[in-house]
Amino acid sequence: MSSLKHFPLAPAVLALLLAACATPEPPAPPAPQVRADSLIIASIKAAGDKEKSIIDVNPLREPGVTSLQDGANADVLAGRYPDAAAKLDQAIKLSPDSPDLLQDRAEVAIRLHDYAGAEKLAHHSWELGPRLGPLCARNWQTIVELRDRAGDQAGAASARKWVQKCHVEGVPRY
Repeated sequence: MSSLKHFPLAPAVLALLLAACATPEPPAPPAPQVRADSLIIASIKAAGDKEKSIIDVNPLREPGVTSLQDGANADVLAGRYPDAAAKLDQAIKLSPDSPDLLQDRAEVAIRLHDYAGAEKLAHHSWELGPRLGPLCARNWQTIVELRDRAGDQAGAASARKWVQKCHVEGVPRY
C-alpha cells in the first residue's frame, strides 16, 4: 500500500483500464410483438369465417352438450372466462372427441392466458376434425398466433402454410 501513496490515482486508472478491456455485451434481440388476446381471437375467428362458404362440418349434439356450449358462449360474451372454461370442460367430458368443443376451449384458454394449453387443444381439435374448412382454419390460425406470440417465426410460418391447406375450392356452377 505504501507504493500506492505515491500514485493516488493508480487504482482509478487501473479500474478504467480493466473496464476498457471488458467486452461489451451484444444488444438483446428485440422482444416479439405481443398482440392483445382479443386481437388473437379476432384473427382466429376471421380465419374460420373466411372458410365458411366452402365447407362446414357440424356434428349432431346431444342437448346437454349443446346447452353447455351455449352457456359457455354466453359466458365468453359476458367476459366470464373461467365459467366458460368450466362449462366447456364439462361438455368435453360428455363428448371428448368433439373437435369444435376442443377449439372453443382453446380460444377460452387464450383468454385465460394459458397459451401452451390453447395450442395443445387446437392441435388435438385438428387431429380429430375434418382437416378442411372453417374449423381447420381456426385450429391452424390458433397455432400461428401462439407461435408468433412465443417468438417462433419458423413455427408460425409453417402453421400459416397449414391454414392455407384448410381451403377447399368451391365447385364451379354454370
